[in-house]
Amino acid sequence: MAIKGNSGELKSRSSASIFIVIGLCCFFYILGAWQRSGFGKGDKIASAITKQTDCSVISNLNYETHHGDDVVTADGSDKAAKEFPSCHAKYVDYTPCQDQMRAMRFPRDNMIYRERHCPPEDEKLQCLIPAPKGYATPFPWPQSRDYVPFANAPYKSLTVEKAVQNWIQYEGNVFRFPGGGTQFPQGADTYINQLASAIPIDNGMVRTALDTGCGVASLGAYLFKKNVITMSFAPRDSHEAQVQFALERGVPAVIGVLGSMKLPFATRAFDMAHCSRCLIPWGENDGLYMMEVDRVLRPGGYWVLSGPPINWRTYFGAWKRPKEDLEEEQRKIEEIARLLCWEKLDELGDIAVWKKRTNYDLCRQQDIKPYLCEPSYPDDVWYKKMEACVTPYPKSTKSYEEWKPFPDRLNAIPPRISSGSVPGVSVDMYQVDIQIWEKHVKSYKSINNLIDSGRFRNIMDMNAGLGSFAAALESPKLWVMNVMPTIAEKDTLGVISDRGLIGIYHDWCEAFSTYPRTYDLIHANGIFSLYKDKCKAEDILLEMDRILRPEGSVIIRDNVDVLIKVKKIVGGMRWDARMVDHEDGPLVSEKTNPSEEPLAKTFKPTIERALFINCHTRLLSHLIRSHTEQIIMPAYLDLYLQDTKL
Repeated sequence: MAIKGNSGELKSRSSASIFIVIGLCCFFYILGAWQRSGFGKGDKIASAITKQTDCSVISNLNYETHHGDDVVTADGSDKAAKEFPSCHAKYVDYTPCQDQMRAMRFPRDNMIYRERHCPPEDEKLQCLIPAPKGYATPFPWPQSRDYVPFANAPYKSLTVEKAVQNWIQYEGNVFRFPGGGTQFPQGADTYINQLASAIPIDNGMVRTALDTGCGVASLGAYLFKKNVITMSFAPRDSHEAQVQFALERGVPAVIGVLGSMKLPFATRAFDMAHCSRCLIPWGENDGLYMMEVDRVLRPGGYWVLSGPPINWRTYFGAWKRPKEDLEEEQRKIEEIARLLCWEKLDELGDIAVWKKRTNYDLCRQQDIKPYLCEPSYPDDVWYKKMEACVTPYPKSTKSYEEWKPFPDRLNAIPPRISSGSVPGVSVDMYQVDIQIWEKHVKSYKSINNLIDSGRFRNIMDMNAGLGSFAAALESPKLWVMNVMPTIAEKDTLGVISDRGLIGIYHDWCEAFSTYPRTYDLIHANGIFSLYKDKCKAEDILLEMDRILRPEGSVIIRDNVDVLIKVKKIVGGMRWDARMVDHEDGPLVSEKTNPSEEPLAKTFKPTIERALFINCHTRLLSHLIRSHTEQIIMPAYLDLYLQDTKL
C-alpha cells in the first residue's frame, strides 16, 4: 500500500537546500582565494618549509654512480663511448697470433714459426674486422658439412692441389666437400668403418677424438654420425684456409701445430688420437711427439696412424722414398710405442692402431722403464716446451678401467672429481653446478629461441668451469668449444674432458687460435671480472667481435659494475643494448651449495640489495652488430648479469 505525501512541504524543503549549497560554494571560493593571496597562515608555514628544503632537480644527478663509469644523467646525457672504426679490407682473415708475416721472423726448426706468436700491445689492432664482400649466412647443419658459400672463404687452391683426393670442389658460388681425404679418397664413411673394425666407435666408448693435421676436417665431420666429437687442428695456411673451411663446415677446429710447445689440452683428454698422413715425424726427437700424444690420451685410448710409413712395402715406389728409410721410420715408431707401453691392435692395410694400457701393471712385469716426467702438475701446458718423458698414470686408474660410454658419462661423476684430483671441487658441488646451468640454459633459450633451432652450430664457452653449460646444450645440432682460462682459480678442463666434451686452454689477453667469423654463439661467464686487472676489456671485446659470425650472439654473465662498463664499450662498436631481469626475478641472488666453497671468487653470491632499483641480476640483450655494410642481417648479443654487490 503506497503512502501519499504533502506536496507543499516538499517544495519548501527543496528550495532551502539549494540556497545552502550555493552559500557553501561561495564561502570556500573566498577562503581559497584568501589563502593563495599569501596572507593565510597555512601558506606562510608551507613557504617556510619550502625555503628550508631544496626540492629542485639537480641537472647532473647521477642515478648509477655506484655502477662504475657509465654516467647517466637526469637530462639523458651520457659519456661518449670510444668509437672503433672498421679495419682495412686486407685484415678480413686476420689471425693475430698466427700472422704469416710475423711468423717469418721465427726459426723453422720443429715448426716453431708455425706456433703462436702474438703481437705486442702496441701492434694490436683497435678496429673491427670486416666481413668479406658478398658474405653469406652459412648453411645449417648437416648441409654445412657438404657445402660452404664461396664468398665466405674465397680460396680455390685446394680444389686444384687436392682434386684427386676429393677434399674440396668448386661448384658455382659454393664449395662442395665430397668427404674425401689424402688417405680416404673414397670417402670418410668407408675409412671410419675400417677403424670401427678395431676400435669401439659405435658403442659410445670412443666419444672424443684428436685429429692432428686435419686438412679440411672431413674425418671429424663424418665422425659426428657416430656421436664422436673431434678436436681437429692444423697450421695456418700449410694448406690454404684448411682450418677456416673446417669451421665454416661446422666442425670443431683450431689453428695449431705439433712443434716445440705442449698441446693446449688437458692430460688424458681424448679417447682417440688420429694422424692421416699428417707429415709429423713421429719417430724423431726421441719420440717427443708420440709422448705428447700419450699425455693427452686417456688410459685405454687409441692412436691411429695411416699413411707413411705404414704399409711401406706396397707404397715405397709411389712415395718415392727408399725402402730402408721407410723401414727405419716404422721401426722407430714401433719402438717408441713399446716404450710407452702401447699395445698394437692391428695393421689394416694402410692403417695401424695402437691402444694405451688402462694401467701400468703389465709394463712393470715386462720391465719397461721409460723416463718419467718430473712429478709436477701435468696440465701446466700453456707455452710450455714439450719434454722427452712419459707422463705418469694417475694414482688410481680404476675409473678408467670402468670407463663409461657416452652419453652416460656426460652427467656421471667424473673420475677427477670422484678421486679428489681437483682441489675444492666436490661431488655435491658438481651436481649443484649441473642443476644451475640447466636452469640458466632453459632461460637462455626462452630469450633467444635461435639457440635450440639449429641456427647456431659453432658455440664457444669462454670460461667453461665444469662444462655444465655445454652439457645442458648437448645436441646433435651443435657443439661447444669449452675454453679454460689459463688464469682460472681452479683448472677444471680435465673434468670437462672426462664428461665427453672437448676443451682447450687459452689466455684471453691474447687472440684465440681461430679465423674471423667462426662462432655463432659465444658464452662468457665472469670473464671480464676474471681479467679485470690483467688486460683491457675492450681488447677482449674486439677479439669476441673478430671471431663472432655476423649473425651471431653473445651471452655475458658478470657483475653489474663490470657489465655497465662493457655496455659502454660495445656502444662504440655500434652494438645496441637493453636490460632484462634475471630468470628468477630482479631481486634473486644465484646461490651455490652454502656448505661448499664457490667455484670461483667472481661467482660468489651476495645478499645485499639496492634500496630503490632492481639491478642485482639483470640481462643485457640484443646488441645489434652492424659495423660492416656487407653483413646481411643484424647479429644479437645477450649480456647476462650474475650476482652484484651494491
